[in-house]
Amino acid sequence: MSDWRIFTGVGEPHDKIAELPEPPSWRSFERQFEASDWVDVPKKMSKRDETRGKSFRVSPEDEDLVNVVNAALYLRRPLLITGKPGTGKTSLAYRIAYELNLGPVLSWSITARSTLQDGLYRYDAISRLQEAQPKFQQAEPSSSETVPDIGRYIQLGPLGTALLPTARLEPGKPPQPLSRMLLIDEFDKSDINLPNDLLNLFEEGEFEIRELARIAKDTERVQVRSYDGQEVSLKAGQVKCAGFPMVVLTSNGERDFPPAFLRRCLRLTMPDPNEKALADIVKAHLGDGVLAEAEPLITQFVEKRMTGDLSPDQLLNAVYLVTRQFSPVGDNQEKLMDVLMKYLSSAEDG
Repeated sequence: MSDWRIFTGVGEPHDKIAELPEPPSWRSFERQFEASDWVDVPKKMSKRDETRGKSFRVSPEDEDLVNVVNAALYLRRPLLITGKPGTGKTSLAYRIAYELNLGPVLSWSITARSTLQDGLYRYDAISRLQEAQPKFQQAEPSSSETVPDIGRYIQLGPLGTALLPTARLEPGKPPQPLSRMLLIDEFDKSDINLPNDLLNLFEEGEFEIRELARIAKDTERVQVRSYDGQEVSLKAGQVKCAGFPMVVLTSNGERDFPPAFLRRCLRLTMPDPNEKALADIVKAHLGDGVLAEAEPLITQFVEKRMTGDLSPDQLLNAVYLVTRQFSPVGDNQEKLMDVLMKYLSSAEDG
């Protein structure tokens, strides 16, 4: 039997996502789309996002991680990743997008004030009204001038953009459906209602823009902006995905989620990176030349982590400073390392 894994975590970018079989019947939407419905997936990630995807490494020992990511791909289910700060939860999403050529990551950073509406779309009614008033005041009674096109004042959010029917569009070829990567970061910071608000959306993969649905009889299609700046054509104010996007939600484990929400997700707990994984992280960010000098710091980091929470970011900061020409030496270096590797919990440092 051939390797079932579409995502390996350690390979170069590839197009094996095209080999992903049809979803199970309970995750298939079976929708018909017109040519003007399809939205092109940008091929290029930003340099910064590409670097994040390249620098994340999946250890061969992390077979469970790779298997759960692939299960989420096959089942078209959101992936809820829990772990300590700095364990690579967010970076994993960029690695998946980078390896599978899913285009730029659609990132939604959650705060206590985030609502479902923020993720779906925003309608700037005030700007529309301000631009319309001077034209109405100056127009003659017989003038046919109308309120400016409503689509100029609507922008889809990261969640709304992820639910568009997306594909690789090439001249003379039929659309090749391709899901986007949606990262919902630090989801445990959300308002208590947001997980429940997402339930129906995760099941149905569609939503309605009310402002466009109201005028559908007069204006069936309206151009709006996507979160990544593309002009997209919406029919009757409806946004419906062709296939469920790859959704990664990250959590620091600071709260529990409702069972109904958890039932719709696959769950993964990120392990702390071991010494080899830490060395790979250092090499990916700072190059092979620093590894010899970094080894003592990596050992110190691992030993100190046994009695408190530390983040790989702290190790990178320490290695960077130690391996520069302006590096502190002697007692100054030792004291600086103590500051850079302070435990994330103030109680542990006390």
